[in-house]
Amino acid sequence: MMTTRQVARQHRRRRRLVLGATVALTAAGVLAYVVMALQPGHKVDAGSAAATTRVTAQPRVGDTASPSPSSSPSPSTSTSASASSSASPKPTATPKAAKSSPKGIQKSARTSTVPPTAGRIRPGTTYQGVATAYAAGVGDGACLFGPSPDMMIAAMNTTDYETSRACGAYVLVRAANGKSITVRITNECPLPCAPGQIDLSQQAFAKLADLKVGRLPITWSLVSPSSIGTMSIRYKTGSSAYWCGIQVIGHRNPVARLEVSTGGGWRSLPRTGFNYFISADGSGCGKTIRVTDIYGEQLTVNGLKVSANVVQPTGVQFAQH
Repeated sequence: MMTTRQVARQHRRRRRLVLGATVALTAAGVLAYVVMALQPGHKVDAGSAAATTRVTAQPRVGDTASPSPSSSPSPSTSTSASASSSASPKPTATPKAAKSSPKGIQKSARTSTVPPTAGRIRPGTTYQGVATAYAAGVGDGACLFGPSPDMMIAAMNTTDYETSRACGAYVLVRAANGKSITVRITNECPLPCAPGQIDLSQQAFAKLADLKVGRLPITWSLVSPSSIGTMSIRYKTGSSAYWCGIQVIGHRNPVARLEVSTGGGWRSLPRTGFNYFISADGSGCGKTIRVTDIYGEQLTVNGLKVSANVVQPTGVQFAQH
């Protein structure tokens, strides 16, 4: 049987063993924590926010993940975002860009129907105005074409006459009663003729209404007739190698420009109100002539002499439109 002293020593030994085990376990835990803290993986976890920031700041070619709101997406990223999210403003911008192209095409198509060389009177356009009548005599007028082979002619108001630009134009005139007539512009109707007004020969007016009507509301538009023959060139009276005036006669479409060859290129001649193109210094007189209509078609005529007041046929004509 154990004595009291032996029992006390045994208790003290047990306490030391328990204390040692506790200290050992505590040391082992601290050591394990230190070891874990020193592992590289643990450092990445602790700094993951910073690492993520660096990655998202770099361009991600081919990355399909949504871009960080704080960084500018790369082109490939914006394309993916546009394709994957309808809430993004990118898809809205893309349809707008797609729509702008057809609009641009339509606008270009509309522009092409209005020739760049056309003046106030443009093809495919309907004008409103009033028709009046005048005694046209033999049909000559401000355009200086001379006597007309028929009396289906008219004088254009000064504004639309546009310094003889309307000379020779064929115009379809329609009245409210349904009747219509095609006339050729050979004259100018001065003020008070208003823009849109056409002063018809009495013979032409009578095709639409009784002359007693006086003023007839009309609409009118430019036309390009089918049967017309070929155009001619005429040098004005007084023309020579030192000064000349050149006129185009019998053209299907309005003439926009007349040029003469000067040896060093083409020279565009100014047009007068009496429908002649003038070379004040004689440059190009008797040389090759190039005529352009409002549609941009160019016809070249050569071999013509400076024969004053002589109508010289050319054998060419503008295309019908």
